[in-house]
Amino acid sequence: MTYLELSEDGGGAHKFYEVIVAGTQVTITYGRIGEAGQTKVSGFPTEAKAQAAAAKKLGEKVRKGYAPAVRGVRQRRAVTRRAIASSRSTAKQAPVLWRFDSGDSAFGIFVDQERCWVGNQRGDVYTVTHSGTVTGRFRLPDGVKCIVADDFWIYAGCDDGRVYDLSGKVPRAAYEIAADVDIYWLDIHDGVLGVSDRAGRVTTIDYEDEFQWARPGTGNSAWMVRCDEDAVYHGHSRGVARYDAADGRVVWESSVADQVLFGWQEEHSVYAGTARRTVHRLAKSDGRVEAVYQCDGAVYSCATSPGGRHVFAGDNHSSVYCFDASGERLWKLGTGCGSAFSMQFLDDRLYIVTTDGSLACIDASEAAIAAARAGTVPQPLDVKAAASLEVVEPSVVVETVSAGADAGDGVIVECVAEGERLRVRVVSPGYESWNVQFPKDIREAGARYVVEGLRSAGRGGFYRAYGEIRRMV
Repeated sequence: MTYLELSEDGGGAHKFYEVIVAGTQVTITYGRIGEAGQTKVSGFPTEAKAQAAAAKKLGEKVRKGYAPAVRGVRQRRAVTRRAIASSRSTAKQAPVLWRFDSGDSAFGIFVDQERCWVGNQRGDVYTVTHSGTVTGRFRLPDGVKCIVADDFWIYAGCDDGRVYDLSGKVPRAAYEIAADVDIYWLDIHDGVLGVSDRAGRVTTIDYEDEFQWARPGTGNSAWMVRCDEDAVYHGHSRGVARYDAADGRVVWESSVADQVLFGWQEEHSVYAGTARRTVHRLAKSDGRVEAVYQCDGAVYSCATSPGGRHVFAGDNHSSVYCFDASGERLWKLGTGCGSAFSMQFLDDRLYIVTTDGSLACIDASEAAIAAARAGTVPQPLDVKAAASLEVVEPSVVVETVSAGADAGDGVIVECVAEGERLRVRVVSPGYESWNVQFPKDIREAGARYVVEGLRSAGRGGFYRAYGEIRRMV
């Protein structure tokens, strides 16, 4: 057994790496110092090959600054939790159709035509239908900061420094930021991940989970990152900046909207919700202010209807707002279930996740809002998760299939060693010789897998595996 640590002053890296060799089996455990971490077990044909693989892994870590240590001497560093300041709204009650108590303060939300996702600070992620039925539950190793979608894929940013793909039956680690980084927000576009963090940095990571570029930012507490084909938009305590997606070059910086607590984007504009009680709409092209939406408290979250026709905001006094595109306030109503940390609008409904852990569905139609402003609201349905609902946790276990079996409609891919890295490439005919985005924790040199399907990245150059994965044995 070899145990290494890397701990830097000033809030830098604080993580461990342990390798245990037992015969032909190598067990690697890594993560934040003071926590259980993630474990991966690999088997090898001979003891010599197991020893060689372990030595290679340890050599990589030593070159990065890891050093032998004694477990337990250094203590765990606390993960930053967003301050929960919320008071009861004095506005009239919003027309809440249903609400689900997730069990802890919730930041993560994503809503599509099929279902709603909510992730909380306990690491629980639930899926709920639009009518209010809980259909699934995942449990991640640490608190969930945000949930985002990229085409078919659903990702959850977790306080253990990893980003999990929730698109299959079990969560798979898709990206590893770093165990010491406090992820504040993330966004993904065409397989490229943008991450903003406590220190005010913005970092991009490509489809192979490899660093692209990073910028320190001019402020701290970077709660906003939004990505599109051309750029990354980054908001923190001192303003908002646009960076070129390819190389991180600064395109523009704006200090008009500072103390940013949330970000949203439409095709031509980005929206920054601030602690100064405003939402600023900035032109993507040059950062100029296109409109300002004035609230009565610090803005924890914001969203828009399609095309930015209406702008919604949630403040720290448990109120939600609606504005027209120009900035005129149309209404303000109370949630009745805490302040909205995140929100999303879909089909005349505003979905929010709140400081008290609720996922709530608000009827934002004109008729329902008019009735609410007159004092008439429906009795909300309190949604419960069935006690029998299975809890699914991340896993590195992969189902197996005989190497001689027909892959059916699936695609066969193979893991190959390329220098110190393991790449995955397509074996089935009819595909380009591109790399495949594939979970790192289950890669093993020489192994073949059957994946449900592949999609080409929008920019081309690599494939993205989706659906279930089976190993051929």
